[in-house]
Amino acid sequence: MARDSRTTSNSPSWLWYLLLLPPFVGMLWVPFYNRLEPSIGGVPFFYWYQFAWIGVSVVLTTIVYFGTRDAEP
Repeated sequence: MARDSRTTSNSPSWLWYLLLLPPFVGMLWVPFYNRLEPSIGGVPFFYWYQFAWIGVSVVLTTIVYFGTRDAEP
């Protein structure tokens, strides 16, 4: 009978999912980024802040994916 690798892991896998919380909160709190300054290259803060979170979210989602996927047999 095969053993489930999730039950034998030393670190709880739900801790990895906490890394998905910062992008969610960062984009949910609109009053924080609802402004024009500081602008980068003429692009208002409102827009580049959201685009920055896209890259951060991709990196964090990749880390969570590789941290929680099952080990190959």
